Amino acid sequence: MARAVSQGPPALMFQGTGSNVGKSLLVAGLCRAYAARGLRVRPFKPQNMSNNAAVAGDGREIGRAQALQARAAGIEPCADMNPVLLKPESEHGAQMVVQGSVTGTADARGYHALKAALMPPVLESFARLGQGADLILVEGAGSPAEVNLRQNDIANMGFALAAGVPVALVGDVDRGGVIASLVGTWALLPASERTLTRGFLVNKFRGDATLFDDANAIIERETGWAALGLVPWFEGARLLPAEDSVGLDSSPAGAPAATDRAIKIAVPRLPRISNTDDLDPLRAEPDTVLDIVPPGRALPGDADLVLLPGSKATRSDLEALHAEGWALDIAAHVRRGGWVVGLCGGYQMLGRRVADPAGIEGPPGETPGLGLLDVETTMSAGKRLVRASGHASEGGEGIAGYEMHMGETTGPDTLRPLVRLESGPDGARAPNGRVMGCYLHGLFAADGFRRAFLGRLRERESAGIAYDALVEETLDALGAHLEAHLDLDRLLEVARAR
Repeated sequence: MARAVSQGPPALMFQGTGSNVGKSLLVAGLCRAYAARGLRVRPFKPQNMSNNAAVAGDGREIGRAQALQARAAGIEPCADMNPVLLKPESEHGAQMVVQGSVTGTADARGYHALKAALMPPVLESFARLGQGADLILVEGAGSPAEVNLRQNDIANMGFALAAGVPVALVGDVDRGGVIASLVGTWALLPASERTLTRGFLVNKFRGDATLFDDANAIIERETGWAALGLVPWFEGARLLPAEDSVGLDSSPAGAPAATDRAIKIAVPRLPRISNTDDLDPLRAEPDTVLDIVPPGRALPGDADLVLLPGSKATRSDLEALHAEGWALDIAAHVRRGGWVVGLCGGYQMLGRRVADPAGIEGPPGETPGLGLLDVETTMSAGKRLVRASGHASEGGEGIAGYEMHMGETTGPDTLRPLVRLESGPDGARAPNGRVMGCYLHGLFAADGFRRAFLGRLRERESAGIAYDALVEETLDALGAHLEAHLDLDRLLEVARAR
């Protein structure tokens, strides 16, 4: 592919030697750092694959990472920041969201055939986003060295060449083999892409930075790329919403309690778990323990709460819940007087059944639910995407978040809604008041509601955190961390030289 004529504002693209090397966090931190300098910064990711999504200010859907990056830049997120979002529904297929709206589903082979047609809307969104911007920070996906997927690429070098955006390659030293991964990536790139790559960053370093000097020299010698910086490990990363659910897989088998009085929350690690940022405010509380339970392990019998988050394939995940024996664990938990909360897809699972007669999320049919709420759900083609606010039905605490779901849930227990939104009541509660669910994402991010709810589970020693303030403080700290350890003036020069 020929390199495009340079147009638009300064831009720099961060590609990685692989997934989960820290690209999303680097872009978020740089958005905050450059915004603090007074620049109008915009984040952009041409193609994202994640079931963690957010509703943008324009009422359309984008990846959660780009919503966080927009927040770091001090602006409202919009669909142009993530024009192609793939949401996996099975091992082989994903829902396609283009410029914020669902356009259909595709398997891996079918999607690769569609990529050429997706480049125009990607470039259109990029151009529109650049209007009035001083700097665009672009995030790649996966690795540019996946040469078997290179044809019609829109996620990494294909986009960078088409848009004329210089690249900084990010390696992760914490996982090991960073020299080989950076030099190996160079070896697999054609000359045009090597030239477009202006340098490399090494992320997540621990220890004495001078010990990496020789490694930098080796990488520079082998690739001809400039060493653009060494970023030390940032401990606060755990306090920010993750781009996808990969981080859940590293949760300990049995999370240790900080104190004997810690509130214990069990979360089944279902195959198509989504919107896991709903868990982050609970994880951040000093007197809670969040136990992400992997397949093959029973839900802990001493949990105070079982929480079922969202799902991109509700019936499939519900079947997994039964197959793992977790449905029996939850039933026993309820008999012991435990609490259960379901959010979005998790709420649907709590009912008598989930029916999908039109095959919206997979083969047509229906799946028995957990039977803990007297409701049932029928899937429908229309997807509800809306920001929402209101108050809790029981305590009246203010809440705000977003709805992002397909299907309608009806039944007697909806007469006891969990929340009352400006658009009307939402959710349901069982007569015993200990099993409940709703469609609202972001419920536990509301400090008043979270404190009151956790207080009903168990008497607390902590007054709790101010979650939004914690996120803002962490973004400030991340921006300062990158300002201290990277030459931001040099990176800006690279961006301006496109």
